[in-house]
Amino acid sequence: MRLLIDFFPIALFVAAYKLHDIYMATAVLMAATVVQTAVIYTIDRRLQTMQKVTLALVLVFGVLTLVLQDERFIKWKPTVLYFGMAAVLGAALWIWKKNFLRMLLGTQLMLPAAVWDRLVLIWIGYFAFMATLNGYVALMYTTEAWVNFKLWGYAFPVAFIVGQGLYIARYLKDGEAHTPNDPAQGPSNDRTP
Repeated sequence: MRLLIDFFPIALFVAAYKLHDIYMATAVLMAATVVQTAVIYTIDRRLQTMQKVTLALVLVFGVLTLVLQDERFIKWKPTVLYFGMAAVLGAALWIWKKNFLRMLLGTQLMLPAAVWDRLVLIWIGYFAFMATLNGYVALMYTTEAWVNFKLWGYAFPVAFIVGQGLYIARYLKDGEAHTPNDPAQGPSNDRTP
C-alpha cells in the first residue's frame, strides 16, 4: 500500500507530461505531492522528516519551474534532495558521530550496532548514486527521456528497499539482534557482522 502511495505523484507526473507538457506535469506533481502528504498524515498521524523535505522541495522547485518557465528546476529537484540526504547522513556519521538511521528506526528494528553502521553507509551510497544518476539523465538527455527515467527509474528504490529488507531479515530471524539499551541482551557495542 505504501509503495502505491509513494508512486502516485510520479505516475500522475508522467501521465500529465505525456498528455500536456512539463509545466502541466509540474503543477500536477505539486498537487499530487500535497495530496500524498495529506494521505500519509491521515494514516500515520505524523510526517517523517523526509516527507516534509520532499514536499517542500517539490513545492519550491515546482514554483520556480512554473514562474520562470524553466524545466531545469524540476529536473534537478531529485538530485538536490538525494545529495542533501547523503550529506546529512554523512555529516551526522562522520562529524557528529551519530547514526541517524539508528536514531530514527532503532525503536522499530532491533539490530546489532555493526549492522546499523553498515546500513547508514549503504543509505549514503544509495542517495549519492541516485543523485548522480538523476543529474546525469537530466543533463545528458532530453526532457522526454528524463520523464521516462522517472517512471522506469522507480525500479531503483524498489530494488534498494527489497535488498535492504533481505539484508536486515537475517539479523531479525537469528535472535542476535538487540536494542542498544536492552541490558538483558548484553552490551550495545556488539559488532557482529
